[in-house]
Amino acid sequence: MFLDWRGQEVTASSAATVEGIDAFAVNFLAYENGAGKVLKAADEDPDSTLANAYAAMLWMFMERADAPTKARPYLARAQKAARLANERERMVLGAVEAWVDGDVPRAIRVGEELLDRYPREMAIAKACQYHHFNLGDPPGMLRVAHKVMGENADLPWTHGLAAFAYEQSHMLADAERCARQAIAIRRKEPWAHHALAHVFLTQGRTGEARAFLEDVKESWTNLNSFMFTHAWWHFSLVLIDQGETDRILSFYDQNIWGVWKEYSQDQIGAVSLLSRLEMVGVDVGDRWQDLGNYLATRVHDHVQPFLSMQYLYGLARAGRPEADAMMASIREHARTCPVFARPAWSEVAVPACEGLLAHARGDGETTVRKMGIALPRLTEIGGSHAQRGLFEQVMLDALIRTGRYVAAQQILEQMRGAYPDSRPLYPKLEDIYVRLGLPEEAARIAAAAKARGIRGYA
Repeated sequence: MFLDWRGQEVTASSAATVEGIDAFAVNFLAYENGAGKVLKAADEDPDSTLANAYAAMLWMFMERADAPTKARPYLARAQKAARLANERERMVLGAVEAWVDGDVPRAIRVGEELLDRYPREMAIAKACQYHHFNLGDPPGMLRVAHKVMGENADLPWTHGLAAFAYEQSHMLADAERCARQAIAIRRKEPWAHHALAHVFLTQGRTGEARAFLEDVKESWTNLNSFMFTHAWWHFSLVLIDQGETDRILSFYDQNIWGVWKEYSQDQIGAVSLLSRLEMVGVDVGDRWQDLGNYLATRVHDHVQPFLSMQYLYGLARAGRPEADAMMASIREHARTCPVFARPAWSEVAVPACEGLLAHARGDGETTVRKMGIALPRLTEIGGSHAQRGLFEQVMLDALIRTGRYVAAQQILEQMRGAYPDSRPLYPKLEDIYVRLGLPEEAARIAAAAKARGIRGYA
């Protein structure tokens, strides 16, 4: 009898199969390179349901339109071997089958039932959280974390799971507590670093965020491309908030774009960062064009609305003709996608995409009208608060460009109240007060900016 890294029984032909299974689970949780070792284990042990189910799951995490096609041969082997498998392995297979079939609600249901019986099945716990996240369901993420905490409190990654779930649920003190507990167990816990960065930015604690990320960034080694690029993306958000945009393009070229240009998360991180930089006045050169070359393959790729929205925006910002074809494809997908996903696609993503396409082409009126429909329900498309902030910034930019200064003032003052140290706010707000005929308020904003040492106010 073989046991995995958490002491659970594994049906396998050799210890090498178990090593591949363990490599997948541990590296998956740690966001480190090495999860792909399960593919070799599955290929060499076709009678291992767990190795082949995990291999299929790894393909699904590639977030590609052809991922189900790539996953199905492994899934077929896992199904054929299921007669040899134990109950936990068969339940893992059931959860992965549902995902490959496009039935995410069933994948969550089977996954959570599995966790009730086998709370040490951490790979499925992580997958369940991923599904809840993509459906905009933070309480679901938190429920998963609670199911596994008791049996896995010794693992840093369990506390990291809980930290991000708490943060997305707006329970920031709990998020910080869990993140710090994870880091106390293992300093190199990038998912906890990421959750704590979210907390700091949400609370306007930019200085703490900067100091913390500067301290832990040396541990971001041997990470998979998503975690490495996303950690540096968060560091870039801090620098934007502090008005230090000069350094960011070097981070972009080395640590955000260029690590794995074909990967979904690297692509959307690049789209988001280039957009944010341009909206604070940074010249990004010809970087949109290189990014657009890779986004051009995504025209009919609709794995998640959150991803498609940014692919489309990036194509449009790059001036690619494929943007129109992708917009048409998104409309068609919204009409034909699985019923559970249809409201998010048709009622949120479609108007948001229309607004983003208009913004990229300088049509502020359409941007305001379409984004106004989507923004109140934006959580339904997935993504984190920080990631969806891009769309709120697009809306603010469109309000200013179309002369809706009253609406812009309301948003900017609320932002200043929440993030008083966010330097990009001050020149925008000063300009708004000038345009509203309030020179006294403009002078007051200028004085506050000068007191903070903001560039241009010396």
